Order: sequence, then C-alpha cells, then structure tokens
Amino acid sequence: MKKPSRFRIIEDLRAIKRNDPASRGMDFLLYPCLHALCVHRLIARPLYCMHMYFLARMFSQFARFLTGIEIHPGAQIGGGLFIDHGMGVVIGETSEIGINCVLFHGVTLGGTGKHRGKRHPMVGDDVLIGTNATLLGPIQIGSRSRIGAETVVINRDIPPDCTVVGTPGKIVKRSNRRVDPPESLPYSAYRELEIEDEERQFQSAHPAHSG
Repeated sequence: MKKPSRFRIIEDLRAIKRNDPASRGMDFLLYPCLHALCVHRLIARPLYCMHMYFLARMFSQFARFLTGIEIHPGAQIGGGLFIDHGMGVVIGETSEIGINCVLFHGVTLGGTGKHRGKRHPMVGDDVLIGTNATLLGPIQIGSRSRIGAETVVINRDIPPDCTVVGTPGKIVKRSNRRVDPPESLPYSAYRELEIEDEERQFQSAHPAHSG
C-alpha cells in the first residue's frame, strides 16, 4: 500500500539530512528539491490524478520557475528522493522512481520521441544518478545501481547492483567487483522487439537478402 504524500515528504526531509553533510539545523527548509517535491506530491500530482491536467502543469511549471527542477505531474516518485542542487533536472511524465534515490543536477529522465504510452525510465530503489546523466526511453534502472556523471543510456537496461559510466554507458562494476573490460548494457525488452520488427521489415523489402 502506498504511503500518503505527507509521509513521503517526511522521508524526503530525512533524505536531505542523510545525503548532504552541508545540511545543518533548519536549513533543509531552503532546499529546492524539497520545494519541488512538495508542489509535486501535494498539488500537481493529485490534480493530475483528477485529470485536471492544465492546473497540474501550471503548478509544476511554477515549481520549475522557482527551483529549476522540472517534474511532470504524471511522474510517480517514491519517498526519500534527494535531488542535490537540482538545477536542470528533468523528470518525464511516465517516469517511475523508487525509494531513497539520489539525483544530481542536470539529470534527465526523458523519452526518445519515438514512443507512446510508457516512454520514460523506471528507476529502482536506492539508485544514484550523477551530474548531467541522460537516461532516455522506457528503460529499467535496477535497484542499487550507480550511474556516473555525464553518462548516456538510450534504449538499454541497467541491471541491479551495477556501476555504469561513459557515453554510451557501460558496466564497470557488478556488486563492487570491477568489470574489465567494461561490459555493454543489454538492450531493453521493447528495443529487442523493435529490432526484430525492423529485421522483418527489411526482409520483406529485400527478399533476396533473406535466408
């Protein structure tokens, strides 16, 4: 059973204290991630669920103007999210984020522009995503994974307990054991279906190359 939004906000407050040693006293009230999440959890997301899309977007854009953090009202976010600094973070409509995750500034959870319906990443629990990392498409980000700064992942899944770095992203650690040479990420299930469909279309258009 999902916790009410007010309890998830309490977990967000704890996440600030847990993840940022610079947080002292009452200054957690000044964090832009807290402001953006409060608007999302208490106003924008409830309005979105009531199909009041214009008002939902209006409040999310107001939070974006104030904080530099853009969270679409449709995004589903678990408790304990910490967005460090926050400027330039983009979380798309069908994104899903588990509990106790950390995002640094400039992170994009976006779409490729080719999909309808589910088109943004699904992030597991206890995931850390570094500065300016770009994750595109309806991909799966496994729990306890760590994604390095400037990493780009498109149409590929990240297994649990992995560290991924680079452009394109590659696995450099599995459960704290170094992977040498770095290992390519597996295609997402939807991308494998797209490749199969592309191959069928090619064979239909070029029968001489089939078989």
